[in-house]
Amino acid sequence: MTIMRKFKIYGLLAFLLCGGMLNAQQTAQFTLDAKKIGAPVQSTMYGLFFEDINFGADGGLYAELVKNRSFDFPQNLMGWNTFGNVEVLKSNPLFPNNPTYLKLSTSGHNHKHTGIENEGFRGMGFKKGEQYRFSVWAKSESDAPQKLRINLIDSHNEVIGSKDLEVKSKEWKKYELEISPKTTDKNGRLRIFLASQGEVYIEHVSLFPVDTWKGRNGGLRKDLAQALADLQPGVFRFPGGCIVEGTDLDTRYDWKKSVGAVENRPLNENRWHYTFTHRFFPDYYQTYGLGFYEYFLLSEDIGAEPLPVVNVGLACQYQNECCVAHQPVGELDDYIQDALDLIEFANGSTDTKWGKLRAEMGHPASFEMKFLGIGNEQWGEEYVERLAAFSKAIRAKHPEIKLIGSSGPSADGKEFDYLWPEMKRLKVDLVDEHYYQTPEWFLKSATRYDNYDRKGPAVFAGEYACHDHASGKDNNFLSALCEAAFMTGLERNADIVHMCTYAPLFAHVDAWQWKPDMIWFDNLSVVKTPNYYVQQLYAKNTGTNVLNLTWNKQAITGQEGLYASAVYDKNEKCYIVKVVNTTKESKAINLTITGLRKNQTLTIGECTLMQNMNAGAVNTLENKNAVVPQKTTATLNGNVVAIAAQANSFGVYKITE
Repeated sequence: MTIMRKFKIYGLLAFLLCGGMLNAQQTAQFTLDAKKIGAPVQSTMYGLFFEDINFGADGGLYAELVKNRSFDFPQNLMGWNTFGNVEVLKSNPLFPNNPTYLKLSTSGHNHKHTGIENEGFRGMGFKKGEQYRFSVWAKSESDAPQKLRINLIDSHNEVIGSKDLEVKSKEWKKYELEISPKTTDKNGRLRIFLASQGEVYIEHVSLFPVDTWKGRNGGLRKDLAQALADLQPGVFRFPGGCIVEGTDLDTRYDWKKSVGAVENRPLNENRWHYTFTHRFFPDYYQTYGLGFYEYFLLSEDIGAEPLPVVNVGLACQYQNECCVAHQPVGELDDYIQDALDLIEFANGSTDTKWGKLRAEMGHPASFEMKFLGIGNEQWGEEYVERLAAFSKAIRAKHPEIKLIGSSGPSADGKEFDYLWPEMKRLKVDLVDEHYYQTPEWFLKSATRYDNYDRKGPAVFAGEYACHDHASGKDNNFLSALCEAAFMTGLERNADIVHMCTYAPLFAHVDAWQWKPDMIWFDNLSVVKTPNYYVQQLYAKNTGTNVLNLTWNKQAITGQEGLYASAVYDKNEKCYIVKVVNTTKESKAINLTITGLRKNQTLTIGECTLMQNMNAGAVNTLENKNAVVPQKTTATLNGNVVAIAAQANSFGVYKITE
């Protein structure tokens, strides 16, 4: 071997050695302490928040296809076209809370037809071969049966389904039939002809798919409810949101009006239909068809703890600067009684007034409600003094109920700083924090709860979402990735953070007022956003206890663009590590698991990755799978797990015992 060749070999060895040392230096060395099992992770940790915004209830989750079905919108025929001889009547109503009904009469000419046509919620979604249940309350004025012809119409004005219905009584009766369309159309309509010579009175015209969630008559839209169930939520907060407050107290969400016979639940103004002039929807109301009974039932269906929110005597403070819009502190008795009656409705025995109503509606057993929110996004002294009155009354009668107070509309600032000490003084169980912030804020705030006071109330992150203003606040992968990074901080601090819920939940692609939103839909289909999948991965991998995961003895909160947290699952006997890489370069990670039992063996379990180099990537109705979780893996050598954290990625890694 020549001297020159020796120098070349030594040089190559030196290069490889230095390269190896460099790679070792670039590999992040994570340490997971398996011996010290940390604070419990609450079963309610990851959940859902629902508000009737963006046509989320009527026109969305509530499967009713007819808009203004009882003709009680302020413009009685909004949503309806009429032809022939149609009268709007209110005298001697069948349903006192919905007094308007129609009279269809012969036009007096054989070729002039009388009838009505409903446009639905930006159309009606019909699926070929599916069954749709039409129902109507009707009566006639003659002894001879009268006939109504029920037509399903497609977007080209073609009849795609038709049946006749006979009205046989002079007394009000409910009539039903089922129709199956011969084609699919997402923008159909319902048309009703008077097909006989006479008069027919009609009220509460309804059309539902037969195939609803759990097969319930007049129930929920199946695909949207299933999307909620697939999230495996631990808690379900409802019915809002700002609609709890109303623009004024007359239009606040009143839970007592949302229970009982659906035909007699009164219409309520939706405070979102006129809030944004650039997204103005004057035809957006609340029928209360999706009411508190249905909310409790859905919570039970999806395995989530129900968390209703009640009005505290304050209208929306954003829209009402003057105190005259609010209920005086000395006149809160009815509002407080509403809260007490709600607890009775949810949990009371069937020999109580409200427990009996729950049983009559079909659920004799208690809903076992444990949480109650008092007010939504309130602030200032006016909130604190009202909350104190509610708290005193509820604590006296129901000490078992955990009360949730507000920290105001922002993540910090004057109102936030004032309210937290007041929440501690009033000894609420949880404080509801809201933050709609930029991607930068979410990344920076992964350490938000590291130094919170552990002696005070727990935290409920009741409304949050990353708003990427540069994209017009799209539900893009950047926003989801930043939320995933932020949520490592929620998980790491599960001893103080007991709940979190993304907001808002639903948005109709043709009728939305606010974005981003977790789930988008049209009249026939649904698209799950990248944000949805981040929430799902956390909820499906909640674990039971926090574990200490460090890098250089520090929590992993953005060093070199990496964020991470870990939990142990006592039920599955596994360690679950979540890693977010917010950089455009892949990161090598060696995860050393310490504190294992002698001779304990580990295996790599299920591993999942969300990754996309295009931070602006979104899922759409045309491309639902642009950003979805994929299977991945890691390698194991003894107690060291090698993870290749890809650029722009969120990974979940299970290591089983």
